[in-house]
Amino acid sequence: MRNKNLIGTGVAIVTPFTKKGNVDTEALNKLVKHLHNGKVDYLVVLGTTGESVTLSKEEKQLVIDIVVKANNKKLPLVLGIGGNNTKEVIETIQKTDLKPFEAILSVAPYYNKPNQEGYYQHYKAIAQSTKKDIILYNVPGRTGSNVTWETQVRIAKDFKNIVATKEASGNMEQIMKIIKNKPKDFLVISGDDNLTLSVIAAGGHGVISVVANAFPKNYSEMVRLCLKNKFNDARKLHYDLIDITDQLFADGNPGGIKQALSLLNICEPYVRLPLCEPSDKVKQNLKQLMKNYK
Repeated sequence: MRNKNLIGTGVAIVTPFTKKGNVDTEALNKLVKHLHNGKVDYLVVLGTTGESVTLSKEEKQLVIDIVVKANNKKLPLVLGIGGNNTKEVIETIQKTDLKPFEAILSVAPYYNKPNQEGYYQHYKAIAQSTKKDIILYNVPGRTGSNVTWETQVRIAKDFKNIVATKEASGNMEQIMKIIKNKPKDFLVISGDDNLTLSVIAAGGHGVISVVANAFPKNYSEMVRLCLKNKFNDARKLHYDLIDITDQLFADGNPGGIKQALSLLNICEPYVRLPLCEPSDKVKQNLKQLMKNYK
């Protein structure tokens, strides 16, 4: 594999906030410890779930500094650097100290809605700007456009430092075509918690998870069992969490997972505008489901 450290359960960690809207450094330290204890495989900093688009440059650096220190080299770290301005993405990569990080997670350009050649050229420019490993991130539900399996395979074949794709299209046929046609050493990572079992069964290599923020032990164990082809054991853990995972996304991410973390006394549920906390119905559903979860 191009990067074995990205196999298994990565966690797209939230950025906790205080009631006044500041980064909650104490809660962030607590979350990293919680994930270490849950035996996840790596941490993803400043992704979508980390509300990176609402953080200032100073706050982003603060989050990086806290996670790097709290992690203390125990787990590989991945840093989210992406956007719809290719030049700006490259400049950010080149200005950032990437030594603590295993790889960069770079979301497909959004809003502009480039054609497939535009996606290819975007990732080509990024790949040629750095020696750091890169994870392509395809999430059409957020970007408004899909990076097709043909384009992802083309990128995977042409650029060795693009080592993986985080596939959050929700389209299992597309994911299977990537797996069938990709280079042997290229990783396919699930971007949807409830599809992870299916993705690994099809030949994928793990997940970058939201639900594992709250339930790292059981979720990462489910992934390990899947990777060992122990699907009968993995299914129980998968189905035990499937209803909770549905509610985490029922009224927006990361509002749902922050509610779950609040119920676990790890961080407060605050999110930044334009996001709002989930509805009372979702909050109640989550509370009841987590009360019954074993």
